[in-house]
Amino acid sequence: MDVAVARTPRSAWVEAGLQALAGGGPDAVRVEALARTLGATKGSFYWHFDDRRALLDEVLDAWERASVDDVIARVEGEDGDADARAKLERLGAIALAGERVLGVDPLSVDLAIRDWARRDRQVARRLRRVDGRRMEYMRSLFRAFCTGEEEVEDRCLLVFSLWIGSHFIAAGHRGRTRAEVMRGAFRRLLDA
Repeated sequence: MDVAVARTPRSAWVEAGLQALAGGGPDAVRVEALARTLGATKGSFYWHFDDRRALLDEVLDAWERASVDDVIARVEGEDGDADARAKLERLGAIALAGERVLGVDPLSVDLAIRDWARRDRQVARRLRRVDGRRMEYMRSLFRAFCTGEEEVEDRCLLVFSLWIGSHFIAAGHRGRTRAEVMRGAFRRLLDA
């Protein structure tokens, strides 16, 4: 076995791919550039992946696991007996914290994938599935205390839009931090 293969695990390639995607979109996920970043050979890459598309698919898989499966597991696992509002508060805290996932800011990856999906039908289908899974999880929580499906859908859309859209707004917040305003807005969506 090649020493570079043994030293550069598949997961390192995926993590480097996520970082490149977050920083420069799918065109930045190049085998040669990733090999330089990792101090590995192209042969190491081809030991793990058939081609660049296979890496991109695995990067998307890692993003989906981290942004949906792992987040839901955290929300449900911290106190599985918590009521739906408490779970939504945890979900909001996780989203607002922007904790790095696989060495990357999760929103940066999300935004890069949203841009990529405008040009790639396969990625657009994946994004619709992921967003659908996120919305369905929020629906399941909002249904516990909302009066009807319209209210559930309205609140889910507002929460999701708050998370994605807030990063496109450059305005200040009159003596409050963005994080304070986001927490306040999220609380209002839970209490309305």
